[in-house]
Amino acid sequence: MSLPTSLPPLPASLPDSMRDLDLAACQAVLEAALHGADDGEIYFETRESESLVFDDGRLKHSTYGADQGFGFRVVAGETVGFANAAELSVGAVRRAADAAVLAKQGKAVNLSLSASLATSPARSNARHYGEHDPIGSMAFGDKIALLEAINDYARSRHPGVVQVSASVAADQRHITILRAGGEVYHDYRPLVRLSIGVSVEQDGHRESASAGGGGRIALDLLSDPQYWQAQVDEALRQALVSLEAVPAPTGEMDIVLGPGWPGVLLHEAVGHGLEGDFNRKGTSAFSGKMGQQVAAKGVTVVDDGTILDARGSLNMDDEGTPTHATTLIEDGVLVGYMHDRLSARQMGVAPTGNGRRQSYAHQPLPRMTNTFMTGGQDKLADMLSSTKRGLYAVNFGGGQVDITNGKFVFQCTEAYLIEDGRVTAPVKGASLIGDGPAVMRQVEMIGDDFRFDPGVGTCGKAGQSLPVGIGQPSLKIRGLTVGGTGA
Repeated sequence: MSLPTSLPPLPASLPDSMRDLDLAACQAVLEAALHGADDGEIYFETRESESLVFDDGRLKHSTYGADQGFGFRVVAGETVGFANAAELSVGAVRRAADAAVLAKQGKAVNLSLSASLATSPARSNARHYGEHDPIGSMAFGDKIALLEAINDYARSRHPGVVQVSASVAADQRHITILRAGGEVYHDYRPLVRLSIGVSVEQDGHRESASAGGGGRIALDLLSDPQYWQAQVDEALRQALVSLEAVPAPTGEMDIVLGPGWPGVLLHEAVGHGLEGDFNRKGTSAFSGKMGQQVAAKGVTVVDDGTILDARGSLNMDDEGTPTHATTLIEDGVLVGYMHDRLSARQMGVAPTGNGRRQSYAHQPLPRMTNTFMTGGQDKLADMLSSTKRGLYAVNFGGGQVDITNGKFVFQCTEAYLIEDGRVTAPVKGASLIGDGPAVMRQVEMIGDDFRFDPGVGTCGKAGQSLPVGIGQPSLKIRGLTVGGTGA
């Protein structure tokens, strides 16, 4: 394969450390390393991050970090050679290539050309977020003033408030991917998050709750008083509800899930099972079920990395593939999986733009972006009124899932009893127990009130943590097991 005589011009916004790097020399190293391989790339990344934490009426932590480096990957069959370094130099790239090419050992190499090398991703000019500076868009003093204002407002809202914590976090990354044939891909990724925690005390009993939001936006958009005051009020509301909660009952009952963040149950119990690597290996509860009815009629699940300014959105994934909307379950039928380039090639399908990595020090894996169930026609009021005895789950905390069988346990942070079609007492200590595939078949009603979470989702897999989006309408699910401490 002949080497390109020149590379495309670099974006003006690219950091100096990347502009000073001899990409043409790096490209030559890559071409040699990929000779006889099936796929591979050099993934360059520069990152800046900042976080301020305000607690107990004062600024407790202020951190700033900067990092840069690259990951060099060579794929031969199912074998992956990967090396990374926190150094941007041609010498470091050459040393990484020496390690990564070991993936080709034992593979019969066509010495005339890299005949099996996968085609580079098609390009897209679509942009799903702006190129604003999430760190510099607000002065440092203004960020402290914002956190002080949040603290003062929260304490003024109720005499029982005993503690307020608030934090702002911002992250910006420049991504450059080199692929065979002189293909170069660039992306700039901003990300911000506002988090607010409130603790209230009454008669010696204390409860806490949190709220917040974020996305691939400028931090000053979160500083609008109308926005952050609503987040404070929401955290306070949840904490006050918890003060009145009674122990949750146990047993099998119908469940009504609220819209938005409760989609975390869908994300964990179903979403991971639809990622391509688990299905390629046959370890998912959904393996081998393509084209089969795996959920109730009306259930449609989509992963979409193109939603404007959303936390999980990407202009391209971490292999250079443009993101798009991928339908996974349509009207209850399994129609697709989420793929990176490796799982797509081995399953004989096209990549879906879901190859994601935590940083340059990690390999890409099939990962979710913004995953959600689409809305239906039912009313939340009808779901509640049609439930004789059940649980109305509005907010969730953490959970555990076994991908191989879909079994899960999720803790409810805000839930209410449903008795004779009416929402009654708030409960505490409730957990939902079941398995994802069964839950999807037990969906009875799908609400017309779809919404996304406020932009706070983080997903873990194989030791890698990534920002994601979650969404769903209200749902009624029959016969789910509730764990609790009450009768």
